[in-house]
Amino acid sequence: MTQSMRFFLSMVLATASLASASLLNTAGATTAEDLNTDSRQALQNLYKTHPFAETISHNAKAILVFPKIIKAGLVFGGGYGEGELLKGKTVDSYYNSVTGSWGLQAGAQSYGYAVFLMNDKAVNYLRETKGWEIGVGPTVVVVDEGVAKNLSSSTLKDDAYAFIFDQQGLMAGVSIEGTKISLIKR
Repeated sequence: MTQSMRFFLSMVLATASLASASLLNTAGATTAEDLNTDSRQALQNLYKTHPFAETISHNAKAILVFPKIIKAGLVFGGGYGEGELLKGKTVDSYYNSVTGSWGLQAGAQSYGYAVFLMNDKAVNYLRETKGWEIGVGPTVVVVDEGVAKNLSSSTLKDDAYAFIFDQQGLMAGVSIEGTKISLIKR
């Protein structure tokens, strides 16, 4: 390996380490009140950019919203954020979202996501298991531009619909598959 290649790799590693250390410290809200404010603001922003999300919200039994997930990595990566389960306008409980990954990756990013739980089965699963690994249990459809064009309030048949929003940073793509959501105390 050439000296310039080693230098480049060490700079990437240093940048990813600094980014992950500083960003992961901001992934959790300071207080329950901060998280409540951040979650409501995130939903309002989501509804402005994806009006269909607001349409789904009227039929949802509950909404699990994570206003800010911070993800960083260099070959191995991780992400963390805190959110809440809303039933109507009431906060039911608080959760964290943890994800891990490995592969060709370097950098850091932040994003938010909301999962609209459409039936009692999905809500009860989350409550009974005190968490959820996305991809196991109730069916979750990640709504992007293509999926949104084929959905209407009368064609909603799946257990849950997820919207990813406010993606910023240096990593390409976001997936919530394999994310572990766990009940926390606030």
